[in-house]
Amino acid sequence: MHLQAVLFDMDGTLVDTEPYWIKAEYGLVESYGGAWTDADAHALVGSALLTSANYIREHGGVPLEPDEIVDRLITEVIVATREAMPWRPGARALLAELGERDVPCALVTMSYRSLAAELVAALPAGTFGAVVAGDEVTHGKPHPEAYLTAAARLGVDPTRCVAIEDSPTGVTAAEAAGCVTIAIPHHVPIPAAPGRVLVDSLRELDLAALDRLVTERVERSA
Repeated sequence: MHLQAVLFDMDGTLVDTEPYWIKAEYGLVESYGGAWTDADAHALVGSALLTSANYIREHGGVPLEPDEIVDRLITEVIVATREAMPWRPGARALLAELGERDVPCALVTMSYRSLAAELVAALPAGTFGAVVAGDEVTHGKPHPEAYLTAAARLGVDPTRCVAIEDSPTGVTAAEAAGCVTIAIPHHVPIPAAPGRVLVDSLRELDLAALDRLVTERVERSA
């Protein structure tokens, strides 16, 4: 195979936690008498959590330090995921196929390690060879650092990796890292662009399809 690894975003891609985040944002803002809208919530999808926290301070009128805002939101989302892990259609089946074929996988998320650990614990041991979380990078998405870090930890070439994302911010990060990028729009639209693959669901993907995308790139650059 030309495919060396598959790099997965978490929120909105493998699990539909965005409603949990949005509920937590509304609750936090309203507890301080502020106003929040779905447009505000959707503007934060895929962003680094401290970036989101600063937005909430400015637009939601929450008089807390960014770190405290993040802690409050993560705590609520962790509680919700423990009650019900909201898997996206096809997520576990694709991860299982890749595991059976020994294809290295990484989780690349702007959520913090504490929340990423909840998803990792809900999957078979060894599903991910690397986890890169938002509190472990200097620059969050749309910067490519998280994807480049994941590829380095797996010991693979990022241009031979497929990254799977659900937000424009995440797609920008993956493409900037040189990954073959698959976009699965969910809560926010993702525009078409040269070299970008858009699909409706993880159910449309399997190992053969992922390897074919990388092979096509290799052949074009030969």
